[in-house]
Amino acid sequence: MQYSKLGKTGLDVSRVCLGTMTWGQQNTEEEAHAQMDYAHEVGVNFFDTAELYAVPTSEATCGKTEEYIGTWFQNSGKRSDVILATKVAGPGVPWIRGGEALTGDSVRAAIEGSLKRLQTDYIDLYQLHWPNRPFPHFSNNAAGSLRFTDVQTKEIVENFLDILRALDEQVQAGKVRHVGLSDDSAWGIMKYLELSDKHGLPRMQSIQNEFSLLRRVDDPAIAEVCVREDVSYLPWSPLATGMLSGKYQNGTMPENSRWFVADKIGERFDRFRDTEQAFSAVDQYLAVAQKHGLDPCQMALKFVDVQPFVTSTIIGATSMEQDGY
Repeated sequence: MQYSKLGKTGLDVSRVCLGTMTWGQQNTEEEAHAQMDYAHEVGVNFFDTAELYAVPTSEATCGKTEEYIGTWFQNSGKRSDVILATKVAGPGVPWIRGGEALTGDSVRAAIEGSLKRLQTDYIDLYQLHWPNRPFPHFSNNAAGSLRFTDVQTKEIVENFLDILRALDEQVQAGKVRHVGLSDDSAWGIMKYLELSDKHGLPRMQSIQNEFSLLRRVDDPAIAEVCVREDVSYLPWSPLATGMLSGKYQNGTMPENSRWFVADKIGERFDRFRDTEQAFSAVDQYLAVAQKHGLDPCQMALKFVDVQPFVTSTIIGATSMEQDGY
């Protein structure tokens, strides 16, 4: 296993980060523990989760992923071996604090809940899952799809400071070691860095965004910010929710796949990728892999890993066979 520095923290994180969001929905507690055991054995020391998980999200499964990690910590005694990242949910999820906006108070409440479920007294990397303001992620990246003028900059900055001050309290209390962002923009990263420097508040050490052969919008703008400002880039969904494996080609829908489970509960959050153009691109990537004798999943994962701005790629699996990649 290879390792990279996480921002300016001094922490060495594995180039592969174990994503956990299927645990509690597509995976049982026993399966989750088996994945963590295997990851630990092969040198993966970086786990990523969120208070929102499991995904596809529901009120019944919210928080289960953190609970499974917590029981693994207690059973294995390996908490100190893991650099643990989790996230506070942004607005819009009715069963998480009534769907309220992300504020300093919601950060305080979320951290207490996560610590209890995770059965630990500290979180290594605490991330803001998504912002309150209009933002160009989760398919909202087409020109003209966002009206940035709908929210005043002064209001956004005041909210950022409220959040940073709450995070600072948690860092001072020893409940959080470092902080980061998720699903944010180049402007968001830079504004947080500016405010942290100006007010002596915790520095955003990382940004976790979607990146794959099918979604490369963060290169070059966010990529340059990460390199110039020493902010770790942590790409999620490097297989585009499994599309790049080819398992959804020609209308196929494998049982217990992410899209299959999401459709069953009426959640189509990830299906914005379900387009003729995307499937045509996958066909061509599969042809490239076949031509060179490569596994398409390994090819797609390596493409992400070799990008010079990437620190650690977040992978997820629903079976031990998939973990073998």
